[in-house]
Amino acid sequence: MSAIEDFLAMLAAERGAAANTLAAYRRDLEGAEDVVGALESAERGDLERLGQAWASLAPATVARKASALRQFYGFLVDEGVRADDPSPALLRPATRRPLPKILSHTDIEALFARAEQEADGDDPRAVRLLALLEMLYGSGLRATELVSLPLAAVPRDAPFITVTGKGGQARMVPVSGRAKAALSRWLVLRPAEGRHLFPSRGGKHLTRVRLFQLLKDLAMRAGLAPEKVSPHVLRHAFATHLLEGGADLRVLQTLLGHADIATTQIYTHVDSARLVALVNDRHPLAHRALAHRAKPD
Repeated sequence: MSAIEDFLAMLAAERGAAANTLAAYRRDLEGAEDVVGALESAERGDLERLGQAWASLAPATVARKASALRQFYGFLVDEGVRADDPSPALLRPATRRPLPKILSHTDIEALFARAEQEADGDDPRAVRLLALLEMLYGSGLRATELVSLPLAAVPRDAPFITVTGKGGQARMVPVSGRAKAALSRWLVLRPAEGRHLFPSRGGKHLTRVRLFQLLKDLAMRAGLAPEKVSPHVLRHAFATHLLEGGADLRVLQTLLGHADIATTQIYTHVDSARLVALVNDRHPLAHRALAHRAKPD
């Protein structure tokens, strides 16, 4: 077995890395090997050649590839395959993670008002959409986590559900009173067949693509620009609005299922950006033209 295969096996066994994650690591490592040759015997000078090979790539892509190699060489050193780590020779591009899109409180109110109006009767599709919306904004679930929920994950009495997130990691997520009421209505109308909470044809569950489409259509009916609304944007709104309300960052990390709190810290930047925008928009002098004193002759 090659060193790359050993490394990928470690990621799968010890970190619970998902198949897509393993495939991405494989592409990055094998791509580097095409440039420098066998990675386990590469020296610093060999890795420096990657800078030229990556010159046309975006900084975020270069950072991802370099991270894969650093982890790979750290693994080789830990396993005693190498005595040295040549990865300091790799580029360290400066990257700035873009701030996530968020919805305002007014946008959220418009979205829910429309969903609640449509779910006023017993139309299963409307009640299902309201339940999906409540779970996305009320519990901050990822799209895949939500659509793949098994029926057994929803206890009848406890205000929590068990979610399997990235890397197969399970976590308990609180369910708001509103979401619990919407789920109770959906369970009455839900088709009997299938093991998923939101079943689809053929024994499968609702797809992420279909969830995306349902939210876009709802946004249009609610008078919002459809490009503003997606499952991930609702997850961001959940996190941002909780932080605005005083939620602790560590609590937010647990709720979102982030392995690293650095991922959660993006929301502190979002909140700071909101405060700056608030000052610029609402301060009494914000819209008053700056008086320019005439220069003396």
